[in-house]
Amino acid sequence: MMERIPEPELMDSEKQVRAYAHADFEAPHQAFTDSLVAWLAAVSPGSAVDLGCGPGDITRRVASALRDWTVHGIDGGRNMLEHARAQTRSAGLEGRVQFSQCLLPVSALPVSGVDLVFSNSLLHHLEDPQVLWETVKQVGGAGCAVYIMDLRRPVTREGAQALVREYCGEEPEVLRSDFFNSLLAAYTGEEVLEQLAVAGLSKLRVITTSDRHLVVRGRLP
Repeated sequence: MMERIPEPELMDSEKQVRAYAHADFEAPHQAFTDSLVAWLAAVSPGSAVDLGCGPGDITRRVASALRDWTVHGIDGGRNMLEHARAQTRSAGLEGRVQFSQCLLPVSALPVSGVDLVFSNSLLHHLEDPQVLWETVKQVGGAGCAVYIMDLRRPVTREGAQALVREYCGEEPEVLRSDFFNSLLAAYTGEEVLEQLAVAGLSKLRVITTSDRHLVVRGRLP
């Protein structure tokens, strides 16, 4: 197994914002939302936090699927959040969806005691993975549902290059480069299990869901 190669924690250049805002993530983002909602099986209104929400596409999809819920997106990128807010207004969801700029970790977050914490592709950006798990405990209330999806690191650089060709071969160069670097920066399933043990979250399950993804899910004590 190749060693992890960290990448910058914040993705917020104008070039990246434009690329991610206009890329076609319809299929993977809707699949994430459908899987989360099916697993959650929510029957009553609640509140949720999307950690590392970026331009807010998944944030809005979850809010649209959980019609009686409020959803708060948190990201460190000012440019990403400007786009997220504009798109949320266009979608007519600003009454239930809000965004805050926070570069984790922070001692005080704008929300706490929520019923659901979810995230897609934040973990591999963090040099210290405990930042994510401590933030989950910081914002989640007792019994809070946790649903975290992220990349998992391939065995070799050649394996990472093959994944880029298969899943990102026709995308702009900035997306191909970011995807490759993200694969090299991702954690393995075994490493995530160790992180959860350190965080006191061993009851959360780590599930391999594809040749490049894993999901951590469960509920807080």
